[in-house]
Amino acid sequence: MTTSTKLGIWMDHSIANLIEFQDAPMLTKTLECKFTHQEKEEAIKRGENTMHTKEQGEQAAYYKQLAEIIRNYEEVILFGPTDAKVELYHTFRDDHLFSKIKVEIRQADKMTENQQHAFVRKYFTEKTQAR
Repeated sequence: MTTSTKLGIWMDHSIANLIEFQDAPMLTKTLECKFTHQEKEEAIKRGENTMHTKEQGEQAAYYKQLAEIIRNYEEVILFGPTDAKVELYHTFRDDHLFSKIKVEIRQADKMTENQQHAFVRKYFTEKTQAR
């Protein structure tokens, strides 16, 4: 997924849809957090503290994977219905490797794949026209 320099990421705490901005039909690549409902049930059986520790570790790995992908782009829009996008941003904002990447965060509701594509297309098209 690195033919474009612009990436839109619709995300929440469990899933991220990565959408490259391009003239050709945009495609969505999905990345899921490994902390599934089944793992949560098993962790709860061992204790609530264990569950939270496991969940935090899986969430950190999820954010690290997304940050590694973001490093390959010049402009990124993070959008979605939860605070996950802000949490992700806080994991890499002070890292000098991301200093030249323009990242913007927008609140958005749950969206279909077509709505996500339209959001990314509109965002980057308007940004290009404003320059």
